[in-house]
Amino acid sequence: MNNHEIDYEIFGDDMQYVEIELDPQETAVAEASSMMMMDDQIHMETIFGDGSANTGGLMGKLFGAGKRIVTGESLFMTTFTNTGQGKRKVSFASPYPGKVIPLDLGELGGKMICQKDAFLAAAKGVQIGIEFQRKIGVGFFGGEGFIMQKLEGDGMAFVHAGGTIAKKELQPGEKIRVDTGCLVAFTPNINYNIEMVKGVKTALFGGEGLFFATLEGPGTVLVQSLPFSRLASRVFSAMPRNGGSKGEGSVLGGVFDFLGGDE
Repeated sequence: MNNHEIDYEIFGDDMQYVEIELDPQETAVAEASSMMMMDDQIHMETIFGDGSANTGGLMGKLFGAGKRIVTGESLFMTTFTNTGQGKRKVSFASPYPGKVIPLDLGELGGKMICQKDAFLAAAKGVQIGIEFQRKIGVGFFGGEGFIMQKLEGDGMAFVHAGGTIAKKELQPGEKIRVDTGCLVAFTPNINYNIEMVKGVKTALFGGEGLFFATLEGPGTVLVQSLPFSRLASRVFSAMPRNGGSKGEGSVLGGVFDFLGGDE
């Protein structure tokens, strides 16, 4: 393997974290601020880029870090290396309720395309890059824009997503339609496109938006039941206005909310 070979265990149900076990001199790389806890004798270091062997010196590292800025991620990543004699563990937590998804890139053909804020951690050597959507419709209406994350290598990587995760193995020619915000990741041989919702009433009043993603096999697709954008929208809509209370659980609360009052 070109990537470090790490062991792991995922804990929890709705608020999961992944515990990675490192042999001496093994290294994991993770998003800044994603570390939850770690054993003694694990050395933590902030780096440019992803720490893979293909960065090509200083300019390569700067270019790799620049690609992460384009995807909206932090300029820096953090490596965790076991400098002790025995096995040591380090844990990483999701930033919002959902699941941690292990991806064995070696079994997935060496590459996975993900929504741009999905990456959590990986074995050192996994390349975290960007994937440009070449189709104009996908770029404008695909929910993730023209740019998505690309994970490449033959080791383990971990991504996070909201709610419950559905894993779909599509056969050649098999197609599914997915809400654009619910798409988490897919293998590169999947044919990814955008389709407009049919019917004026459905498009305007159906509550599902004007477009959804179409994914055609063969390949693997991961779908989340609760995108963070949907969760944030519900939280924002439930917030009291003008410092008042929404009166949740009260019949009068609903009536006053309808009339524009908060108390």
